Amino acid sequence: GVCGASRLRTEAAGGGLEGGTMAGYSVEERAAPHSLEYRLFFKDATGRYISPFHDIPIYADAGKNVFNMVVEVPRWTNAKMEIATKDPLNPIKQDVKKGKLRYVANVFPHKGYIWNYGAIPQTWEDPGHKDDNTGCCGDNDPIDVCEIGSKVCSRGEVIKVKVLGTLALIDEGETDWKVIAINVEDPEADNYNDINDVRRLKPGYLEATVDWFRRYKVPDGKPENQFAFNGEFKDKDFAVNIIKSTHEHWKALIAKKTDGGEINCTNLTVSDSPFCCSQECAKATVDAAPPLKAANPIPPEVDKWFYYQKN
Repeated sequence: GVCGASRLRTEAAGGGLEGGTMAGYSVEERAAPHSLEYRLFFKDATGRYISPFHDIPIYADAGKNVFNMVVEVPRWTNAKMEIATKDPLNPIKQDVKKGKLRYVANVFPHKGYIWNYGAIPQTWEDPGHKDDNTGCCGDNDPIDVCEIGSKVCSRGEVIKVKVLGTLALIDEGETDWKVIAINVEDPEADNYNDINDVRRLKPGYLEATVDWFRRYKVPDGKPENQFAFNGEFKDKDFAVNIIKSTHEHWKALIAKKTDGGEINCTNLTVSDSPFCCSQECAKATVDAAPPLKAANPIPPEVDKWFYYQKN
C-alpha cells in the first residue's frame, strides 16, 4: 500500500494499546487560542501526525454501532471550533465569518452549546448528493454529533459514542444531520439505547435541542432554521443508516471517485487513497504553523444573553 499505511494502521489499532482502546490520540496546539491562526493538530498513539477527518476510524466498535467522535466544542462554550476540512491535516480551528472569529450566541435559556459537539470521522455530507429524506444536498462537512453525557469533554478529545437518534436540520437550504449520541464511558450509558430513552431519562433535552438549533443564528440576523420531519427525531437505526451513507460518500471522496472541490484529503493511513502522504510531509505542515502562545481574551460581548419570544 501507499505510505506505509498498513503498518500505521496496525499500530494505531493495537500496538501495545490493547483492550481495543482508541484513547491513544493526542492534540498539539499552535498559535494563540481564540486567534485567527489557532490550530489544533492531531497525533496518533505513537505520536505521529494524522488527520482527524480521514485517519481516525469511523468505528470504535462496528459490531455494537459504537462510533468515534472528535469533540470540537465542549459543552457551555461559545467558540465555533471545527475540523478545518480545507486545510492540510484538517486541524481544528475557529470558524471565521466576515473576517471575524465566530462565537455562537447565548439564546435564552441556553449558555453556549448545550452538549459536547463534534463530528464523526470518515464521514462526509456530499454537497453533490441530494438526500432522499430531506430533498436537500449535504453541507460539505463530516456528520455532526451532539453528545449528551454528563462529562464536559475537552476540545480535540476523541471519545467513543453510542448513537441514539438524529435530527434533520435544514441549514440555509442544506441537509445538516445532527446525530444524538452518548459517551460509552458515561456512568448512565447502559440506560440509553434509543432516542426514546433520552426523552424518558432527560426530559426536555430533545425539545431544548430543537429550540437551540432553530434559534442559534437569529442573533446574527438570520431567519430561524427549519427541520425535515417537522423537527421530529429519528431513531437509532435510522441514524446509523445515515452515518453509514455519509461514510460511503467519504470513501468516494478519499479515493478521488468524487471531486471534493476545496476539501483537503491529505491523509496518512488510507492505503488506497491517492492523497496519502508521508509523516515527513505531515510534520512539515505542523512545523509551518506558528508556535503556541497564550490565549487571546474572549470578547466580552460573547457573554451577552439574547432574549426573544418564541413564535
